[in-house]
Amino acid sequence: VLGSTLLAGCSSNAKIDQLSSDVQTLSAKVEQLSNDVNAMRSDVQAAKDDAARANQRLDNKVFRICK
Repeated sequence: VLGSTLLAGCSSNAKIDQLSSDVQTLSAKVEQLSNDVNAMRSDVQAAKDDAARANQRLDNKVFRICK
């Protein structure tokens, strides 16, 4: 009985170690995804700014043509 209890304890510890490793891996992936999202935010803002400038140029051209 004692031997099986010890083996069960080892198995449980191995599972805990594996789960801990999995959590660390997932945490690293979440951090990377967060960094990627933050980088994309600045890219999206730059694209929005470019689009706004392009729209303003088009508006200016249309205004000159209609004038």
